[in-house]
Amino acid sequence: MNGEKNSSNNRVLKLKYVKLGYHYLITHLLKLCLVPLMAVIIVQASRLSLNDIHQTWLHLEHNLVYVVVLSAFVLVGSTVYFMTRKRSVYLVDYACYLPPSKLKVEHDRFMKHCKLMGCFDETSLVFLDKILGRSGLGEETCAPEAMHCLPPKPSMEAARQETEQVMFGALDTLFANTNVKPKDVGILVVNCSLFNPTPSLSSMIINKYKMRGNIKSFNLGGMGCSASVISVDLAKDMLQVHRNNYAIVVSTENITQNWYFGNNKAMLLPNCLFRIGGAAVLLSNKSVDRRRSKYKLIHVVRTHCGANNKAFNCVRQEQDDIGKTGVSLSKDLMTIAVANKLINAKIKPYTPDFKLAFEHFCIHAGGRAVIDELEKNLHLLPVHVEASRMTLHRFGNTSSSSIWYELAYMEAKGRMQKGDRVWQIAFGSGFKCNSAVWLALKNVKPSCNSPWEGCIHRYPVQLSL
Repeated sequence: MNGEKNSSNNRVLKLKYVKLGYHYLITHLLKLCLVPLMAVIIVQASRLSLNDIHQTWLHLEHNLVYVVVLSAFVLVGSTVYFMTRKRSVYLVDYACYLPPSKLKVEHDRFMKHCKLMGCFDETSLVFLDKILGRSGLGEETCAPEAMHCLPPKPSMEAARQETEQVMFGALDTLFANTNVKPKDVGILVVNCSLFNPTPSLSSMIINKYKMRGNIKSFNLGGMGCSASVISVDLAKDMLQVHRNNYAIVVSTENITQNWYFGNNKAMLLPNCLFRIGGAAVLLSNKSVDRRRSKYKLIHVVRTHCGANNKAFNCVRQEQDDIGKTGVSLSKDLMTIAVANKLINAKIKPYTPDFKLAFEHFCIHAGGRAVIDELEKNLHLLPVHVEASRMTLHRFGNTSSSSIWYELAYMEAKGRMQKGDRVWQIAFGSGFKCNSAVWLALKNVKPSCNSPWEGCIHRYPVQLSL
């Protein structure tokens, strides 16, 4: 039995090295082709005598016009190449907000609180208890301070305080870990789907850290749980235009003003799943930052299914029959999320073996059902979705920032090795599926004040069925 297991492990190990070799060959194919050419030129040049060099110089003097034209052509071509080539985008570091322990909401406390609110009927309370028990959330997820009050106080001021605590907490850690000054940042992208006050969240950050006046700032709203990848894509495009620059992406969501106080079951689901959280990411296009960066951005893919009415309405903020506002999650959400258009067809759609392309997967921790379906449809192994399940258990659904808590989990486990490729996958209202691929530039270690610091030894935990 052990012999068979060792043989299987050896095959997996050999396959990994074959993949890495193929990836290296394709990536550096042009450079490898130039090596023999340079070798031939060097060998031929070493055979030239002083007389040969003198004759060559005389020949060039008689063909000066051709030499000048050729030199100008090479110079212009080189200039165009260096001005138009894509600039590499590096992920220098990132930080995830760790809420204080006083904001924890254990399951029993959550249900007791819901009963004391007096706004949920008995059927809704039974539904909440059932969903919470199956959600995959642990006993340490956190809710904002306003939701710990009885009755809750979802005011504009409380919502601002929650957002400031999350954004500034993550940014303080990021600036401290990277030694980058706020005034050095030229691009700022902030995404928060449901809370968009005036002045904007990006303006709140600029005001807090006294950033420079010519900063290119963007505030993305209403884009759901996949907005962090959208923000990264926007920052990447901006870094292609603005040379030698830093870009910061801040991803968060607001719980304070988006708790549902009615009895519509589809709108009660977010109360059980969404918790406080956020992340700040520092990107750079400076070649000098490659050495200290954790990852290099390889690819971003954005897919929008909003033209389809069913997809468009699967996640929707609306009012119920008595005017209570909340976010409704359609029963069609899972079907749309896994793009199973041929669910009733006899021919099964072809699914590539993504395990051959990526070593690690960061699947948005939207809920236990989302992770289960993606694990099944993408033919992944339990280890590939471990980070997603543990993030959901420890922090809950933190919306767009969840993929960064998952990446931090892998780093804390010591699994991120140089050359590994990470696939971040996130889904959002609209309906959107966005993904980003990162290449590890070194054996990545967790940064200071990682959200898993002090608790990673307890994970993975056994989840109840």
